[in-house]
Amino acid sequence: MTPRDKIRNFSIIAHIDHGKSTLADRIIQMTGGLAARDMTEQVLDTMDIEKERGITIKAQTVRLDYTAKDGVTYTLNLMDTPGHVDFAYEVSRCLAACEGSLLVVDSSQGVEAQTLANVYKAIDANHEIVPVLNKVDLPAADVPRVKQQIEDVIGIDASDALEISAKTGIGVDTVLEAIVTRLPPPKTGDRNAPLKALLVDAYYDTYLGVVVIVRIVDGTLKKRQDVQMMKTGAHYSLDRVGVFKPGKLTDVDELGPGEVGFFTASIKQVADCSVGDTVTDQRNPTAEALSGFREVQPVVFCGLFPVDAAKFEDLRAAMGKLRLNDASFSYEMETSAALGFGFRCGFLGLLHLEIIQERLSREFDLDLIATAPSVVYGLHMRDGSVVELHNPADMPDVMQILEIHEPWIEATIFTPDEYLGGILKLCQDRRGIQKELSYVGARAMIKYELPLNEVVFDFYDRLKSISKGYASFDYNQIGRREGDLVKLSVLVNDEPVDALSMLTHRARAEQRGRAMCEKLKDLIPRQMFKIPIQAAIGGKVIARETISAMRKDVTAKCYGGDASRKRKLLDKQKAGKKRMRQFGKVEIPQEAFVAALKMDED
Repeated sequence: MTPRDKIRNFSIIAHIDHGKSTLADRIIQMTGGLAARDMTEQVLDTMDIEKERGITIKAQTVRLDYTAKDGVTYTLNLMDTPGHVDFAYEVSRCLAACEGSLLVVDSSQGVEAQTLANVYKAIDANHEIVPVLNKVDLPAADVPRVKQQIEDVIGIDASDALEISAKTGIGVDTVLEAIVTRLPPPKTGDRNAPLKALLVDAYYDTYLGVVVIVRIVDGTLKKRQDVQMMKTGAHYSLDRVGVFKPGKLTDVDELGPGEVGFFTASIKQVADCSVGDTVTDQRNPTAEALSGFREVQPVVFCGLFPVDAAKFEDLRAAMGKLRLNDASFSYEMETSAALGFGFRCGFLGLLHLEIIQERLSREFDLDLIATAPSVVYGLHMRDGSVVELHNPADMPDVMQILEIHEPWIEATIFTPDEYLGGILKLCQDRRGIQKELSYVGARAMIKYELPLNEVVFDFYDRLKSISKGYASFDYNQIGRREGDLVKLSVLVNDEPVDALSMLTHRARAEQRGRAMCEKLKDLIPRQMFKIPIQAAIGGKVIARETISAMRKDVTAKCYGGDASRKRKLLDKQKAGKKRMRQFGKVEIPQEAFVAALKMDED
């Protein structure tokens, strides 16, 4: 049990690739959390995907002991957070469990969009913020300029910002001292009060069941204690109580106010652990629950279906376990005529969708088909009701709809000056409305209002390729607006493929339909009969491609004689092809569904 004034709970926040995980590695190394031989790159990133891509997906916590220069040993609870906008929910949860933040800024890149978004979250959570300028050893580093930027753009004092290089370890000792001296200990916490703990996160372990990560606010948490989840009402007897030391789970006798740790209680029901819930003592419960976290609103929806229908139950179990680990992911059941049973899932962005898909196939060994991502539209009907449309395939009769409202976002884009023209054109093409254009040093800051369904597909990828990776992008939702939208259906062999239907703006529908037909023509294999591929709006076909049939030369064995002999054989073939087309089924390969998402790359 650590005294409260000796605890420092802090998180590391920054834009993507500014060096959060590398700084966390150095802090672990310097505090002797791991032996030199056990040290790896991105030590806190536990998933293979994280290491492969070099990004953090899950916020990770670790407890370290640090003896400061004043000779006192402090307990540091470090939380490494993701930088990508799609995992912003992870960041906000971590910030709720901490009192201070290290703001890491790359001294060669300066302040970027996600830096701003994360700092504002930390300011909202009343955090003490210590600015840290990383990568000062690079030739492109410009420390005075970046300090000025932090003051101008964010509005926090950067005169005493720490200058470090996390890669080489220069100046990391000053960071450790700053954590102890400049960041506050937990402000409140009464050891004798009834137990009150915030459920920060949870994950599923094959051997231990559900491992629950908590931050103690009041009271103590001990082994064999009977606890209750206030939101779900479930109660358990604790098997293990411990803390996260680097590389291993370490049991402790008890956790006191201000500490961050975990407990296991043979929890089998994944649904009982809701992120943001309050854990209290069953016999002596606390009077009121903690406010918890804001419910997250998914912005991108897509259907996930198992390739093998027999794997549906496995998919359901896998989704439950993943939902526990990632609270920003939501799902509900749906059926499709083409794909059978599956789930309609909600994500925070396309990278989030990609990662979840990847995790389901890696961790749970599932083969999945994903439908085209879409956003939630508001349909204002003629009878005065408002219907939410998650899946374009479920669109009611057009005659009943008065107007369709689509979600809009406000995007903040930072970019070097030379790429400005290309980015403005991209935003213009996507029906954007320019709100602001200002300069922060040599970099332009653009604010645009954009419809979310134009951003969902591949906006981010296009932005990166236009700016050679230098532009940064962050967005927040600003509500719904009316739009001139139509449903674009795709028919293969006169049968609608509901997985490929989408809502699009009337002005772009034709171009999109044509591109879709051309793409499918290359992807669907040839059959023995002709296959028409059509894109239609309602009953009007706007684009068509035909996949020609494979033909057998039936006249090869016909030598000489009258021409009517050949004609007879060809007519017989023609009749056969017609019958085949009537009864033939066309299998659409999985690549076709995936390629439909990457529409606008040409």
